[in-house]
Amino acid sequence: MSGSSARLRAIEAVTHYRATASPLSFSDVPASEIFGSNVFSKDVMRQCLPSAVFKSLMRTIDTGASLDSTVADTVASAMKEWAISKGATHYAHIFYPLTGATAEKHDGFLVPDGQGGAVTEFSGKMLIQGEPDASSFPSGGIRATFEARGYTAWDVTSPAYVLESRNGVTLCIPTVFISWTGEALDKKTPLLRSQQAMNKQAQRVLRLFGHTEIANVTSFAGPEQEYFLIDRNFYFSRPDLLASGRTLFGAAPPKGQEFDDHYFGAIPERVISFMLEVERELYKLGIPVRTRHNEVAPSQYEVAPLYENANLATDHQQLMMLTLRSVAERCGMTCLLHEKPFAGLNGSGKHLNFSIGNSTQGNLLDPGDTPHANAQFLVFCAAVIRSVHLHGDLLRAVIASAANDHRLGANEAPPAILSIFLGEQLNDVFEQLKQGSATSSKTKGSLTVGVDTLPPLPMDTGDRNRTSPFAFTGNRFEFRAVGGSMSIAGPIVALNTILAESLDFIATRLESSAGDEAAFNSAIQKLLQEIITQHGSVIFNGDNYSSEWHKEAEERGLPHLRNSVDALPVLGTDEVAAVFEKYDVLTKRELHSRLEVYLEQYAKTINVEARSTAEIGRTMILPAALRYQSEIAEGCANVKAAGCAPDTRELQHLIGLIGTLTSSLSVLETAMAESAGDSTLDHATHCCRSIVPAMQAVREAADVLEAVVADDLWPLPTYQEMLFIK
Repeated sequence: MSGSSARLRAIEAVTHYRATASPLSFSDVPASEIFGSNVFSKDVMRQCLPSAVFKSLMRTIDTGASLDSTVADTVASAMKEWAISKGATHYAHIFYPLTGATAEKHDGFLVPDGQGGAVTEFSGKMLIQGEPDASSFPSGGIRATFEARGYTAWDVTSPAYVLESRNGVTLCIPTVFISWTGEALDKKTPLLRSQQAMNKQAQRVLRLFGHTEIANVTSFAGPEQEYFLIDRNFYFSRPDLLASGRTLFGAAPPKGQEFDDHYFGAIPERVISFMLEVERELYKLGIPVRTRHNEVAPSQYEVAPLYENANLATDHQQLMMLTLRSVAERCGMTCLLHEKPFAGLNGSGKHLNFSIGNSTQGNLLDPGDTPHANAQFLVFCAAVIRSVHLHGDLLRAVIASAANDHRLGANEAPPAILSIFLGEQLNDVFEQLKQGSATSSKTKGSLTVGVDTLPPLPMDTGDRNRTSPFAFTGNRFEFRAVGGSMSIAGPIVALNTILAESLDFIATRLESSAGDEAAFNSAIQKLLQEIITQHGSVIFNGDNYSSEWHKEAEERGLPHLRNSVDALPVLGTDEVAAVFEKYDVLTKRELHSRLEVYLEQYAKTINVEARSTAEIGRTMILPAALRYQSEIAEGCANVKAAGCAPDTRELQHLIGLIGTLTSSLSVLETAMAESAGDSTLDHATHCCRSIVPAMQAVREAADVLEAVVADDLWPLPTYQEMLFIK
């Protein structure tokens, strides 16, 4: 079957599916009854564990006390019986290696009894620790390939759950993943360490404000997930999507997103069926999704959860991505999480809403109605401002990837310059502090709509700024530059760690005046004035997309790390290593391993895309263009044979385009074959500086040809088909 006929059959299959697909059936059980039904939750543990064991676990979960290993057998037995009652036959330690994906090793509950039968077995030792082969996971040089031993260890703070599939049920146990030497090979271990570090320093500050009952302070996260949906027939007809998750070729369709008619529009029936099934699967897993809507680009959508403890939110985010993909498959579609699957259209981010707080003092980033008089809030907010200013380059590095490079700074997402938007109210308060003291706060007003039947509406104290990469949005900051396919663990680790450093700085400065109210208040005022004076240059409330801001940011000394090759080496600096080591989050060796892994992932991603570009260009696009050239040449010959002078301008234009394509393919293949140097950074730099521009040149030539070659010969499903045929 030729490429073009494969494309046409894909279109036919999609339209046939739409005409014949039966509606999905849904359980009539209310969502409130299924929420958390597949989770070994606190309520379940309370019911099936002895009181003393349950209280011991709660001390660990709620206060961070060390896990009492003597309770492990009792917990394991109860967890096994609960899972088996749900239909589970296997258990799996779930961990998150440096690939950014979710990893799992399954073991069966059944073991032979020596008498021809079998019994179920799951001990405390099996619960607490597992041993997957670590040799095939990226370690960045921490472990040699032949050194295979790695351990998973139960994270009691993230509840176990059962995961249902078409063929069975598995008990899933969230774990950390460490090497035989005790070094972190995953994303969860540093996340838990960073939570500890931030909690310690936050409690120091809270004690200075006179609090005596202080629960564990933790960061909270609510990551909004954007994604695309296309029919699976189109997906399987696009080798570039199969290989890299994004389209390496594709001319702009006649209609894209310019009418803004897709954003918040009516959700197509097939898509809403998908969303409903996704939500019910997530409800079972205790994931509190709340919002769903059409996003800006055609075939782009968003799902957003409520806020949770950041560790749990990170686990849930990984589960959400898996669920989106698996349910899409059941619905005959493919979910694309890549940051930029379609050129010329908005990409997909994962806006990370971030705050800190606890059960005794509440949200520490809630300003209240009079933020100018809320000294505790101002101190914690100032800590965030200081952190982002001092470590903006680190925050840029932890969102760096080959995929996110397509999105950042493209006038659809925040630029690669890290700045903070505070809003009118807070900006005014900090400007007052800069001058000496804050005595007032802008108050909320009322918005009169001008329709008699509508009452006056409460009006916020300021507008929002959707161009800011790090914006204050009422009682939290929204880190809008995180990529759609990324784990949120890295950004949260960075935010926790740099916030711990700023809170440490603040606590140390204020402790000398503790106990004397007048002196303490004076010290706070002086410190806030100092912070906003020294670090206020990171605050920008204007248009982050404008060229004027880029120039101004440079004058302010804010780093502008345009791509991953510029940004990732920040992880190797002494300054970054010092802050991570000081708070026992990552050793210099662990941090260097991450730098090596992420540079290697960048280079491998570009190399896969380059090979796919060359293959599709040589074997699909060029043959289609040559066939069309043959048809045009034959037509010109027939005209000439009839005694007329043929118009060869179209033929000559086509020959020129084919020449451009073939020469650009040769340049790409040469760049791919060139030696890139010895280090991982050398390889990544070569990919960025030589291979990426060569791929873009091939694409530009091919996309022009798409608008010229006869439609029945073009081998790849087009943007118009993939985005608008559901």
